Amino acid sequence: MTERRITAGFLPLLDSLLLVVAREKGLAAAQGIDLVLVRETSWANIRDRVAVGHFDVAHMLAPMPIAANLGLSPIEAPLVAPMTLGIGGNAVTVSTALWRKMLASGTPGDLDPGPAGAALRQVVASGGPRLRFAVTHPYSGHNYELRYWLAASGIAPGREVEIVILPPPLMADALAAATIDGYCVGEPWNSVGVASGAGRLVAVKSRLWADSPDKVLGASQRWAESNPETLAALLRSLYSAASWCSDPTNHAEAAAILAGPAYLDRSSELLLRGLSGRLELSRGEAVRVPDFYEPLARSATFPWITHALWYYSQMVRWSDVPHNAANTRLAAATYRPDLYRAAIAPFGASLPTADSKVLAGDIFFDGAPFDPDDLDRYIAAQRQ
Repeated sequence: MTERRITAGFLPLLDSLLLVVAREKGLAAAQGIDLVLVRETSWANIRDRVAVGHFDVAHMLAPMPIAANLGLSPIEAPLVAPMTLGIGGNAVTVSTALWRKMLASGTPGDLDPGPAGAALRQVVASGGPRLRFAVTHPYSGHNYELRYWLAASGIAPGREVEIVILPPPLMADALAAATIDGYCVGEPWNSVGVASGAGRLVAVKSRLWADSPDKVLGASQRWAESNPETLAALLRSLYSAASWCSDPTNHAEAAAILAGPAYLDRSSELLLRGLSGRLELSRGEAVRVPDFYEPLARSATFPWITHALWYYSQMVRWSDVPHNAANTRLAAATYRPDLYRAAIAPFGASLPTADSKVLAGDIFFDGAPFDPDDLDRYIAAQRQ
C-alpha cells in the first residue's frame, strides 16, 4: 500500500488525542496514511497555516472554521469540518482568591454552574476591580460558553467581566501571577492550574452544554475536495483512534503517549485526569465527572449541523457577524456530516441518520432549548 502523507497541526491539549493516537498506534498507517503531526503555539497560527497550505488538516477550535467562512479571518480560505474530535473536555478555573469570595457568596462548590454563577454575580456586584477572565481565541467554544454562562448568571461579559485572549499554556502562570482572575480552557491546563495551587475548578463544559464539541478536524475546502479518498482514510483512522481511546483499559497508555515531549510534555498522571474524568477541583479535592470528555459514545465524533448553528447564534449574539440567510447557510454548510458518513460507512457503525437535532432544555445549564429550525426566534430571544 502506498502511503499518502497528511500534515496536521495541533495545539498541546487533551483533545489532540485522536490525532496523536492515530499516528502512534499505527491506525493512520493501517489506512495508508503517513500522518505527520506539527505542534503549534496558537490557534491563529493553526488557522493561518491551514489557509496557506502548510497544514492539510488541523486540530481546530469548533467555531473557527465557521468564523473563517463568515469572513472573520485575515486570509480568505473556505474551511470544512468533517469530524468532531470528541465532546466536552474544557472547564472554568478561577484563582484561589476569587474562589474564597465565591464561597463566601454561597456557592456549594460542586461544579453546578447555576449556584457557581450566582455566587460569581454576587462577587461582581460587591464592587472592587473588574474581574478579568482569559479564553484561548475570540472564535472559540471557550469564549462563547464562558459568555453564555456569565450572561445567564446575570453578569455582562465584556462590561462587568473583562475577557482577554491567552494561549492555553500561559493561563496557569497568568493566574498564579494574578494578572487574570480565571480562565476557560481545555485540559490539561485547568488541572495544571489546580496542581500549581493557583486555581480551583468551578464549572465544566459537560454541565454548561452537554454533549457538545470543543474541537473539530478542520481542513481547507479546496484540499478536502481535491483529496476525498485521502480525507476519508484519515477520518477512518481517527474513528478507530476514538474507539481505542474510549476503552478505559487504554486510558493509562493513551495518557502516557500524549505526555511525550513531542506532544504535551506533561506528566501522564495530570493528563489522565481529564481522560478518565477523575478530576481535582483543588489540590487534594478529587471528584468524578464521568462525562467530562468523551471520544466516541453519544455520537462524539459526528459533526452535527445543529452545533455549527448554535455557535453561529453566539457569533450573532456578541456582534461578531450580522444575522441573515446567507450567513446562516455558510455556517450550516461548514460542518460536513455527509463526508463523515461516507468515510465511516465501511465500519458498519450505527451513525445518526439526520444532520441536525433539537437540543432539549436539559442540554444547557439554564434550561433553554435550541431548535435549529427556529433559529430566528432563538437569536431574537437572546440578551447580551
